[in-house]
Parts: sequence; C-alpha cells; structure tokens
Amino acid sequence: MGTRVPDAPALRREAAFVDGAWIAAERTITVTDPADGSVVGTVPDLGPEETGRAVDAAVRAQAQWKGVSAKARGAILRKWSDLMLGNAEALARLLTREQGKPLAEARGEVAYAAAFLEWFGEEARRINGETIPPPSPDRRLAVRRDPVGVVAAITPWNFPLAMLTRKAGPALAAGCTMVLKPSELTPFSALALAALGEEAGVPPGVFNVVTGQAGPIGDILTGDPRIAKFTFTGSTKVGKMLAARCMASVKRVSLELGGNAPFLVFDDADVDAAVDGALLAKFRNSGQTCVCANRFYVQDGIYEAFAERLAARVAGLVVGAGLAGPSDQGPLIDARAQRTCAAHVADAVAGGGRVLVGGRPGDGPGTFFAPTVIRDVAQGALLTREETFGPIAGLIRFTREDEAIALANATRAGLAGYVFTRDLDRSIRVTEALEYGMVGLNTGAISSEVAPFGGIKESGLGREGSRHGIDDYVELKLVCTAVAPAR
Repeated sequence: MGTRVPDAPALRREAAFVDGAWIAAERTITVTDPADGSVVGTVPDLGPEETGRAVDAAVRAQAQWKGVSAKARGAILRKWSDLMLGNAEALARLLTREQGKPLAEARGEVAYAAAFLEWFGEEARRINGETIPPPSPDRRLAVRRDPVGVVAAITPWNFPLAMLTRKAGPALAAGCTMVLKPSELTPFSALALAALGEEAGVPPGVFNVVTGQAGPIGDILTGDPRIAKFTFTGSTKVGKMLAARCMASVKRVSLELGGNAPFLVFDDADVDAAVDGALLAKFRNSGQTCVCANRFYVQDGIYEAFAERLAARVAGLVVGAGLAGPSDQGPLIDARAQRTCAAHVADAVAGGGRVLVGGRPGDGPGTFFAPTVIRDVAQGALLTREETFGPIAGLIRFTREDEAIALANATRAGLAGYVFTRDLDRSIRVTEALEYGMVGLNTGAISSEVAPFGGIKESGLGREGSRHGIDDYVELKLVCTAVAPAR
C-alpha cells in the first residue's frame, strides 16, 4: 500500500472557530480515516450554548461587514482563494485523510473550492440594483439589493471544501456573516479553511465554524430568529425536516438535496465517449456525489457494446488508500455506506441482474467497495428507486426514446441527468423533456463555478455558483421617493 504521507499539522486545527478565536471543549468527537480506521484527530463537540455565542458574534459582525465596500470584501475573498491554492497540497492531504477520496481528486476539489471564492470575490462589485420608470411624475422608484443578514450553513462530508466555499463565497461577497456547521465526519477541512480565512483578513465574527453533533447545533441554526437565512446540502429527508423548522421564523432557505440521476445512452451515441462519461459521472469520489449517475438506461442497439466496454474499463480502476499511492477510487465514508451498496447489489441480482465486475466490499481494513457494473437490472430495483451513493452502475435496456424519457423522469428527484447521442434533433428533444435542473449532453462533468448548480422537484431550492448564486443572499428593497414639482 506504500508509505503514508502526513498532512500539514499547521492546518489541522483541533478547535472550533468563533468570533476570531479558536475554542476547545471538554467533549470531543474523534475523526477517523475511512481507508484504515486510523485517528485523524479530535474536534470539539459543541452544543447550543457555544452555537448561540457564534450567532451572537455573527450578529455583531454583520453591522460592520455589510458596511465594508464591495471592492474590499472582494479583495479578501480573492486573497482567501490565493491562500487555498498556495496551501493546496496540505489541504488535499488533509481532505483525503478525513474523507478518503484519491489524492488527485482531493487536489481537484481544492482548486474547485478556491474558484468559488475567486468568482464571488469578483461578483461582489456586481450586486447591482435598478431604477424603474415610475407610474407618475411625482414618484421615483429604485430597487436595492441588500445583504439578507446572518447566514447559517450545514455542509456535507462528500465535498467538505467545495460545498463550503460555494456557500461562504456568495454570502460574504453580499455582505452577510456566517455560522457554519461542517459534517462531524469531515470537520478538519472546514477548520483549515477558517484558518486561511483568518490569514486572508476575514474579520472576527464574519465566518464562524462550530463542530459537533448535528442535532443540538442544528436546533439553534434553524430556530434562532436572528438568523435570516439557512442553507443546507445533504439528504432530501433531512433537508425537508430542517426547512420545516426554519419556517417557524420564516427564514430564507436554500437546499441542495439528493439526486437519482439517469444516464441515457442512445443507439447513435459514441460508445467510447459514453463510457468515458459514465466513468466520470458514476465513479468519481467512489460514487458519493449528489450528481452521480444512478440509473443507466441504454438503448437496444448499443447495449451489448456499452456493457462490455464499461465493464472492461471499470475492472481496470485502481482501488486504494488515497495517500498510499496512485488510485482511482478510495473507500466509502463509513460501514453503513458499504452495507447500502451490498444491499443494492443483492437486490439487483435477486431481480435478474448479472454482475459483470465487482459487486462486493473490499478485502482488508477500510470501508472499500469494489467498483461494480451490473447488467440487466430490472426497472423497480433499489438501484432505480434509491440514491445508491456508491460505485455501482446498474444497466437497464430500453427500446424507444419516449420510453427512456418516461423512465428517466419517473422520480421525485430532479437534480441532474445525462444524455449521450450524436443526433441533433434527439439531443434537443430529450434535454428539453428531462425534468432536471442540470443536464449533461455528451459529457459526464457538469459542475463549475461559473454555471448555476441546483435541482427541481425534491432535489432542492435555489442555485449555487454562477452570477445567480448570490441571489439567495440578498433581499430586494424598494425605495419609493415622492418628488415635489418645481416651483
């Protein structure tokens, strides 16, 4: 497996960050490496009292931060981005240790996360208002876009840096302050980012990181009426519950929730391009992304060739600990994820599916699961109804275009979908018919800081990234002015 290279200890902070100070607690949470179960470190297990103090700090800082010029806020965000890139290797190694993804993928996430701070640092100076032609000569109408106020954020474990900057970037650019609760499984990336933000000049109280169990902290973040906006990335079930709590104080809410992405391959597709796209859309981060392809619908005429070539490519993927040497896939986040994957494979096989490659947990320590391809999966299998969040590609045969569209849309999820075809007319028909917030046409990679990210139906509310990503962090204020006639 090779020799493990440690992450940089200067960025591994075993303390929460509140009001510009690093704080400890008697109760702690132990964070382990999913590749081998070794201890990465401990972080404070904070509760309602400490979280309330973080909200206090954010409220105090909000009054000053919104008065800082957009140019100055943008300069701080750009410096924060530069510091991330300057510490990219240390951040990547720390991320790999606590999350498990291959080091190459972790490096990519660092760059992706830094891009959001850079992008929204530039967008800070483009939060423009508008003037409206008045209904009468004695009125003037102007619309301001003001910061919404204190923002609470809960971020997931699968992209512990990128999901954070995709929220913090627009919030701080707009003049909001933030209290962040990272996943208790991967808190060190968020704390490292806080350390770099402090170095970049983010004032005390503007960006706070509270670590601990979700329940006690979440109760404050959703219930405190001083918090104006709540943003969450995670499962649909939890997102619905948290959003409902926010309605007691009518908070602004944005949600990026679960997906059940269809991957459609038509007879006229370039098979090799479709296989390349499938490897990106399914096996990146061991299948643990909300936009992962979850259901593979392949047309009759290309089915056998696609199945054969995909299985051959997947069989060649290197599975291993991210810091032990080059690998294509790391471990799953925990043993529960392993059990879910095993259950989905067993269900698919019981329904007539045949495993072409993989299909079982890895040998030895760590929560690995072999990259898997299953052919002839029955529509209605768990693989088609539940988000697997693991490295399993289940192939389902279809005959007609309208059949594929109906199968793809037969879900309450609506985050992402993928289409492979070389027919221009079909590409227009199918991409327009798919009920998803994002569609990849002949590509398995759809995310960037310049494009809006988000879903429809039960996959979420709002958009992150792009010029639209700042909209959820500002309120429109109408100023109607009476103008007296000249005398």
